Amino acid sequence: MLASGKSVVFASNNRNKYEEVAELLAPLQIHLIFGPERQAIDVEETAQTYMGNAYIKAVTWAKKTGIPALADDSGLEVRALGWKPGIFSARVAPSTEGRNEWLLKSLEGIEDRVAKYVASFALCLPENGLVLITEGECWGRIAHERSGRGGFGYDPLFIPHGYERPFADLPDKIKARISHRAIASYQLIHIIHQQI
Repeated sequence: MLASGKSVVFASNNRNKYEEVAELLAPLQIHLIFGPERQAIDVEETAQTYMGNAYIKAVTWAKKTGIPALADDSGLEVRALGWKPGIFSARVAPSTEGRNEWLLKSLEGIEDRVAKYVASFALCLPENGLVLITEGECWGRIAHERSGRGGFGYDPLFIPHGYERPFADLPDKIKARISHRAIASYQLIHIIHQQI
């Protein structure tokens, strides 16, 4: 299905995501290639779900590169904002700084800070057209101010359940164990190992 040492392209231009996912999927012993290093491909994310967008990206990259493609679509959902920004998490502002500022302003004066990170993985195997999809969630809350230098995205504001500091201020090994992407990757690894 996905033999050890096989090349897989990561269907994203986000270097931070690539590095995080490469580490999470290390147990598979695959050769994960950062998308832009293989080919320049721009995919329009037109689905209304994380799974749908991950599927579109994985299938497109697999068809264009001819090798298995792994895509991620993820976002932050905040209860007090009607579970927004969701699939539009990367589009509410043009920069990470701007997105975090948008979130803080949107929650000004609001006590309900419950939120969750969601991530979907889609792995497309072009030789048989099979697409494996997994999804992970990490519940927590939004801090009142940014903290920490690690992570990326909304990590300076997202405090995972059971912790007092945001992901950006926690050791990487904790995020690699409990994050939305970690959970989605565990599921993917399990499925692949079941097929071998």
